[in-house]
Amino acid sequence: MSNGGGSYNAQNDSRAGSTGEPDIGTEPTGGFFSADYKKHDDLKQMLDSNKDNLKLEAMKRIVGMVAKGKDASDLFAAVVKNVVSKNIEVKKLVYVYLVRYAEEQQDLALLSIATFQRALKDPNQLIRASALRVLSSIRVPVIVPIMMLALKDSVVDMSPYVRKTAAHAIPKLYSLDPEQKDQLIQVIEKLLADKTTLVVGSAVMAFEELCPDRIDLIHKNYRKLCNLLVDVEEWGQVVIINMLTRYARTQFLDPNQQDAVADDDKNFYGDEDEKDSEEEEDDDEKEKTPPKKPYMMDPDHRLLLRNTKPLLQSRNAAVVMAVAQLYHHIAPKSEVGLVAKALVRLLRSHREIQHVVLSNVATLTTIRKVRGMFEPYLKSFFVRPSDPIHVRTLKLEILTNLATETSISTILREFQTYVTSSDKDFVAATIQAIGRCASSISEVTETCLNGLVGLLSNRNEYVVAESVVVIKKLLQMQPDSHSEIIQHMAKLADSITVPMARASILWMVGEYSDRVPKIAPDLLRKMAKNFINEEDIVKLQILNLAAKLCITNPKQTKLLCQYVLNLAKYDQNYDIRDRARFIRQLVSPAGEKGALGKHAKKIFLASKPAPVLDSSFKDRDQWQLGSLSHMINQRASGYSPLPDYPETAPDPTVRNVEVPMPWAEKTHKKKAGKPKKEAFYSDEEEESESESDSEESSSSSSESGSESESDDDSKSESGSDKEKKSDEEPESSSSSSSESESSSESESESESESEPDTKPQKKTPPPKTKSSAKPKKEAKQEVSLLDLDVIDMSSTSAPVPAPASALDVLSPSLASDLQGLSINDKKDTAISVTTPMFVSTTSHELLHRMTGEGLAANYRFTRGTCIYSTSMVPVEVTFTNHTDSPVCNIRIGDKKLQAGMTLQEFPEIPSLPGGGSMSVSIGIDFKDTIQPANFQICTQDRKYNVSIKPPVGELFQAVTMSEADFTAQQSKLTGMNENSGKVSIPSQHNNSKTITARMSELANVAPVSSSQDGLYRFAGKTVSGGTLLLVTVKVGEDNSANITVNCELMAICSMLVKEVKQKLSQA
Repeated sequence: MSNGGGSYNAQNDSRAGSTGEPDIGTEPTGGFFSADYKKHDDLKQMLDSNKDNLKLEAMKRIVGMVAKGKDASDLFAAVVKNVVSKNIEVKKLVYVYLVRYAEEQQDLALLSIATFQRALKDPNQLIRASALRVLSSIRVPVIVPIMMLALKDSVVDMSPYVRKTAAHAIPKLYSLDPEQKDQLIQVIEKLLADKTTLVVGSAVMAFEELCPDRIDLIHKNYRKLCNLLVDVEEWGQVVIINMLTRYARTQFLDPNQQDAVADDDKNFYGDEDEKDSEEEEDDDEKEKTPPKKPYMMDPDHRLLLRNTKPLLQSRNAAVVMAVAQLYHHIAPKSEVGLVAKALVRLLRSHREIQHVVLSNVATLTTIRKVRGMFEPYLKSFFVRPSDPIHVRTLKLEILTNLATETSISTILREFQTYVTSSDKDFVAATIQAIGRCASSISEVTETCLNGLVGLLSNRNEYVVAESVVVIKKLLQMQPDSHSEIIQHMAKLADSITVPMARASILWMVGEYSDRVPKIAPDLLRKMAKNFINEEDIVKLQILNLAAKLCITNPKQTKLLCQYVLNLAKYDQNYDIRDRARFIRQLVSPAGEKGALGKHAKKIFLASKPAPVLDSSFKDRDQWQLGSLSHMINQRASGYSPLPDYPETAPDPTVRNVEVPMPWAEKTHKKKAGKPKKEAFYSDEEEESESESDSEESSSSSSESGSESESDDDSKSESGSDKEKKSDEEPESSSSSSSESESSSESESESESESEPDTKPQKKTPPPKTKSSAKPKKEAKQEVSLLDLDVIDMSSTSAPVPAPASALDVLSPSLASDLQGLSINDKKDTAISVTTPMFVSTTSHELLHRMTGEGLAANYRFTRGTCIYSTSMVPVEVTFTNHTDSPVCNIRIGDKKLQAGMTLQEFPEIPSLPGGGSMSVSIGIDFKDTIQPANFQICTQDRKYNVSIKPPVGELFQAVTMSEADFTAQQSKLTGMNENSGKVSIPSQHNNSKTITARMSELANVAPVSSSQDGLYRFAGKTVSGGTLLLVTVKVGEDNSANITVNCELMAICSMLVKEVKQKLSQA
């Protein structure tokens, strides 16, 4: 036989050689001893040949092996040599192979780095993308710089496919070298700005992997992402929707927090009276006062909901589920019902998808406010015979949650059918569902109880056993009226063998033994006979029954009780032995009854609360809907909870996108320069220019200052005359700085430079009567140019005007050169920071002494200049030690500040003696928002989380200015930068002194002199950004006042108008 075997193999080898066709390279057809090395040798020969068709055939077979899961790693050296092939098809397959094995064969892959780098410049986009993919698959820290350079080049590639591949490479590079995070974030920022639907999904995925907390990167791209969402590929839609859900929770107000608007309106004046009676807490009240008008959804919030709604019809279940969770977490409750139909549609999908969808629907049906949206689809949740047990259980859960007085009859009829099922687990779950319906809907409690009692005669023992357990729970709710049921169940103790059911019967008889005084002792006798053969759970209930009967009926059961206790004394289970010893000492001690023995009845027969039959999904709403943590009902690795809604709306202008077009403006200036010069003194031209100014300021949302700045720049340039340029100084934001410099830095400083030039206007008469429409403007033109030579010598706030004839002396070019000299010198004299008129002594609680274990902290806003930085709001913190022992090492610990905010710590307090108090100063740069500054106060061995939230009035510094300056600046802050309101002022407070005092108390602003009666003006600027704030209160004859607030920060405008109305209307 050995010779036969040897000759057979030899014959096969000779046949293979004689045919000339290699059998290597094909898969073995069942032989146990196939020679794999021959197959690989043949492929290597094909890869080494000069013919592209052989190489292509070899690569197809190799990639086929890889696709089937077979190891082809030993071909790496032969394959990697063909990376330089000029055949595009071969090169594509080579890169597919290298992506799979580059990580395993790193040394060989490194030899071809130069080739990969050259491929990054290949004209074919697929080759460029494949080369980048291979580079990112080589997990060697040495090539991180090369990968970073390749990544930066690929981000700006013309092909969207290459940019998409670059986004996929970012997480790989970050996992290889986390120190590259800052550079990678810059790359992500560029990718997020991409407008191609192929790229944005991958860019957001890289953002979520690397820096999900950097929402500042999303602000400018938010609206673009919302608009592109419908056209993004499906898995990109899932990622973007989940990211936008988290973004919306941090940037928009809760749309459901103001459902009871009518109640708020009724209590409007009551809230004000309450604030009057508690003046010392006035600042706190202002912070907590709810809005008095109905909730208005942010347009960007509505944009997100509107653009995701069509995705409910997506064929991808993950997309539908993502939209459903978005609506659940950020939409008004009245709109969440839109997702019900889409979720029900998913129930026709595969079992796995059904399970996920039903789990989320079960959670939604536990929420009272939204469960009604599934009631029209009640029959969609009926159990089908083909449903697996986990789907059946979830449907039962949902039907039980949806049960109401109107639908309970339909649901119970359905449950009656389920009880007859052959699936024991399903029957048990159905009976439990019936019990939950009975406990939640009192109208059907009796019906359900009678139905369950009817099931006690069922032939299926598991049905009877589960019915007993559920009946026991229902009887605890009203045991007095169901003595006959207890008797009936006691009689079933002999026939029921399921341990849990027997234990439930024993517990019921023992608990309500006074209602069945004749049956209880007899049941104990039967149980005592078979005690040693019972399950442990039944034995424990026999012991409890014996103890209760010994207490209530000692004449009949004392001996039985001692017998049972003796049996339990020698039981194998130590729990039963311990319970027997415990009971013996309570009910039948050897000597006199101890202290516990006297209270045995209270211990065993105390009234017990009825069990609450809640849904098992009730506590799952703590997890984000659709997440893995929600599915498994515990925190999964990498899960981060949804952030809470902000108390006040963050600044919506951060999502405004500027579209600057300086090249167009400069071209216009050059072309229009000479024609404009001829019509320089034309009234029509000036009117048209002023109209364009007003249109610019009214149409801009957050950057009106910068837009009018560019408009005025073009006017100043086209006029090409010194008088024209001086005219633009008080009107525009940056006429001088934009001419001298084209950088954005000069534009950002323009507003502060433009303010001082309006002061001389009152003292200079108009030089021309021809232009009657703009007399003040002509006056400004004359003064601002003629005073250039005397500004440095003058110490007064208003420069001395020169004769009008000097206009003919200065040439336009000289005026252009000198124009920038006047601005900075006049800046400090026109608008300057002044001391506050009012400093509140009211302190706010920072740390309660109970929370701080004796250490208390209060804070107040001092309205002075911060010693740490002029852009910080000074806050005085007072620490008080209410204990007898000193508190050591008081300092500020971890800071959890909003993006851009900074906090300057106070020096550490080494020791604060008992009963002592100490005040320190801190500085906080709130970035002109009322977002709270969250940080920790630490002592030697404790850390306390605290928060400081500024009232809107504390974000300002009081400034002084002339009435002319005020009017000029106010004319530039119109449209979206202006907010107004109307309020009625009590007659006794309608005077200058009270209005000024109340405004100074509300906000750190200074009064501006006014030439009109009943017109009060106040000015200030934000501490952080220096943004000008102008408040005007115009009081009419009927004690009604019109309030106008002008500021570039629209959110501050809106909030300040509300608070001014509340303050001035106080009685």
